[in-house]
Amino acid sequence: MADKQDKAAAKEAKKARKAASKAKRGQLFQAFNMQRKEDKALIPWMLGALLVVTGVVFGIGLLLGIEWFLLPVGIALGALAAVIIFGRRVQKNVYSKADGQPGAAAWALENLRGRWRVTPTVAGTTQLDAVHRVIGRPGVILVAEGAPHRVKNLLAQEKKRIARIVGDTPIYDVIVGNEEGQVQLRNLQRHLMKLPNNLRPAEMDTVEKRLAAIANRGAAMPKGPMPPGAKMRSVQRTLRRR
Repeated sequence: MADKQDKAAAKEAKKARKAASKAKRGQLFQAFNMQRKEDKALIPWMLGALLVVTGVVFGIGLLLGIEWFLLPVGIALGALAAVIIFGRRVQKNVYSKADGQPGAAAWALENLRGRWRVTPTVAGTTQLDAVHRVIGRPGVILVAEGAPHRVKNLLAQEKKRIARIVGDTPIYDVIVGNEEGQVQLRNLQRHLMKLPNNLRPAEMDTVEKRLAAIANRGAAMPKGPMPPGAKMRSVQRTLRRR
């Protein structure tokens, strides 16, 4: 009886894995089609990467006298290079569309990989300017998005507020934008990764617990970048009611 149940469970698990794999392939194909329509250079770049990498590996094989043995390796590496190019161009396209939209920085932060603790909109205005808080190995990072003349004051106030709580913990501030001294949206994650490691994981937990006690006084921001056609006045009216 137990063997039959185990076999049935294994069969169901295999079926679930196949369904998940099929869904993932479908999503990738859909993403490829969308990117292909918007990015006319995508296919030439991918084909070029495939042919160049395959050719280089095949050429090395010729020198060593094992060209036909290395050909499949070259094709596999070329296909990998094409996939990497596809991923980077899709990412560039996504960031390009999100750039400048309210909530874009919060969306980028929530997609950080690693042990980052992100709290969106710890301070904000009804004009959808916002300051987001990130706790990581560097310390506390305050990331602002919105009009520079407004977010600078928001940053200063938030930095002063949390400095009394976190003590000697380093506090960094970042303004997301395309002006001098700002960090572009597409470079935000890379910028945070380059900050020095100042805290151990246990110290991160301590800082997070201290800051968790602070009431979140920021205006609620939309999840992810706002659609280009969204009505700003309606959103602002909703925020004022809150």
